[in-house]
Amino acid sequence: MENEFQITAEPRSGLGTAMTRRLRRAGRVPAIIYGGEQANSVVTLDHNNIYHHLKREAFHSHVLTLEVGDRSEQVILRDVQMHPYKQQVMHLDFLRVSADRKLRMTVPLHFLGEETAPGVKQSGGVVSHVMPEVEIECLAKDLPEFIAVDISGLEIDQSLHLSDLILPSGVTIPALAFGHDHDLPVVAINPPRKQEAEPGEAEPGAAPAATDDENA
Repeated sequence: MENEFQITAEPRSGLGTAMTRRLRRAGRVPAIIYGGEQANSVVTLDHNNIYHHLKREAFHSHVLTLEVGDRSEQVILRDVQMHPYKQQVMHLDFLRVSADRKLRMTVPLHFLGEETAPGVKQSGGVVSHVMPEVEIECLAKDLPEFIAVDISGLEIDQSLHLSDLILPSGVTIPALAFGHDHDLPVVAINPPRKQEAEPGEAEPGAAPAATDDENA
């Protein structure tokens, strides 16, 4: 993985609503680290730093290094709580990962070849991103930043399903283990949308409307 994220956190001793409000006013974000064989840890992070990290797609699909005091933890971001209308991070959940235990993550799909696909370039079709992300299972070392989906060969009315995705080594899609019914479509090229006629404009091929003189 090209992107590496190292975040500094501080242990948090105080709990409760009043404490979390004071932390947020001081520019800190409360967070919890859970999972593995260790007890849950409550920490805080710098708001501005974590807010900018969250804007990066890779931050949501990478193993992160969380520095807490004199120890380092390997984690993934499991949940983000944002303020309903302010640009403010309210709380974060981090899940510990281990080198020998598979994890499940949702990673984005990057669609390639849209402009050159025959269904678009030659037939004027419209690309429909049915599934913008996919849940995968793999070891932490095999976790991809995204899955590339090449649609450059698709004709109109054709689609790609989960089973058509080319996955990196060590990566699987858990949904496919449940049978054909779970092999869902990921992307499709649909026929061009029909343009609606302007008010008073006849549809192509329609007979012209009769005039008052003709009705007389």
